[in-house]
Amino acid sequence: MRWFKIAYLLLGLALLAAVLWQIEMRTVLDMAVRVGLLGMAVVLLVYLAAFVIDSLTWQMAIQSAPLNLRWLYRAWKVRMVGEVFNNVIPAGGFGGEPVKAVLLKKYYGIGYREGTASLILGKTVNMVSLILFLAGGFVLVLGAPALPVAYKTVAGAGLAALCLGVVLFFLIQRFRVASLAGTWLGGRRLGRRIAEVLHLVRDMDERLVRFYTAHRARFVAAVLLALVNWLLGVVEIYAIMIFLGHPVTLADAWIVEALVQLVRAGAFVIPAGIGAQEGVFMLVFTAMTGSPDLGVAAALVRRCREVIWLLWGALLGSLFSLAPEHAGAGTK
Repeated sequence: MRWFKIAYLLLGLALLAAVLWQIEMRTVLDMAVRVGLLGMAVVLLVYLAAFVIDSLTWQMAIQSAPLNLRWLYRAWKVRMVGEVFNNVIPAGGFGGEPVKAVLLKKYYGIGYREGTASLILGKTVNMVSLILFLAGGFVLVLGAPALPVAYKTVAGAGLAALCLGVVLFFLIQRFRVASLAGTWLGGRRLGRRIAEVLHLVRDMDERLVRFYTAHRARFVAAVLLALVNWLLGVVEIYAIMIFLGHPVTLADAWIVEALVQLVRAGAFVIPAGIGAQEGVFMLVFTAMTGSPDLGVAAALVRRCREVIWLLWGALLGSLFSLAPEHAGAGTK
């Protein structure tokens, strides 16, 4: 496994090197510095709003947690720390999920079963809303005359594959596929040996199905909020381009963000999507504006925002280690 992680990182670095080979780095840096402190502050504020919404959607999946500001702040802090691991571990955005479950249990008294269920629910909500966001972006991609047909074909195939994966992920939860498989194994020697594990699987399935059936309004509301979160990514691109001195339309910003998120979802094995994200920015902006340097400059600004955010999350993680365990236990 360690060698796979190294290989994925090297793959990302190779992609990044290929991007840098095709641009003029001095020009890119000159463009990026135009954003300035004000521009970076605006970008960070937009992302802060998106992250708060993301934390709220996860809070809604923690069924024993009340929907109040105190718990929203707790969810935000835990997500901040977990996202550090999600960005550096090549595990499809799941690398930080165990960390979140541990923090919920250790500092806020949320059991591992409920915490794990909420993380699965939160990931499902995000993926369902991402499909809706990408579908809107794909419509815009199809209507963009500047984009080559090959880009549109690849985007369509990628969206179809992602849709299939998300649908299967949801159906496995909704119709207790894991429990059914456990029941089938239960009558066999292997099943009897792992009876306790099968019990945990059934318990998890019950928690997931209960949320989808007894809290449908909360599920729908969470999906809509998560969709707003993705749309704020469009606003972020729109703001970056204004401060770079090359404003684009909201439709163009949506196209860029949709393609970036689609590629990052496909390149989940690469830590932080390094190289893949820069490549998408370069290719799309080359097609739309004829300037690969402009695309890489926009990607660089976003990377700066990501680094600042990860450093903030790492700082919160160190503060967690100083806090007493179960300091915030309970659901008040």
